Amino acid sequence: MKATSFIHSHPHRRWTTATIGTIALIGTLFSCKPDDAVLEAPEISIASIDPLLVVAFENPIEVILRYRDAQGDLGEADPDNPTLRVRDSRLEGDDWYHIPPLTPNSIELSIAGDFMVQIPPLFLLGNGSQESTTLSFQLFDRAGNGSNVVTSETILILDTLR
Repeated sequence: MKATSFIHSHPHRRWTTATIGTIALIGTLFSCKPDDAVLEAPEISIASIDPLLVVAFENPIEVILRYRDAQGDLGEADPDNPTLRVRDSRLEGDDWYHIPPLTPNSIELSIAGDFMVQIPPLFLLGNGSQESTTLSFQLFDRAGNGSNVVTSETILILDTLR
């Protein structure tokens, strides 16, 4: 009598083992939902912005941005590497702001919190006694991933000579 292994001598058992392996693989694939995936890009929202009524050349605007980042790679040690883009809707160009590292020693860990940005006093572009604008913000991590873009409520700028 020829000696054979139990699995090789029983094709039904082999099919069951293969089936269980296939089911386990399919189960693993379907258990990973998009919500479970780690987002590479940071997420931001505007927690507060004050004031919304400013006098030209007089009132800076304080914006508190709420952030969340799975890798914790927000901010740069080098102030010559700004990572926050701010756009005044009346202008074509962007202003850039330096955000210092938000994790100790640039450690990779999931972080969330708030930081404040002070926008210098706005000015009037035209000859009118007032203008309105919005400010848009986008934060970039050290890997170059850009966050969502968030836009402020309307800000009213009054002439200094009212």
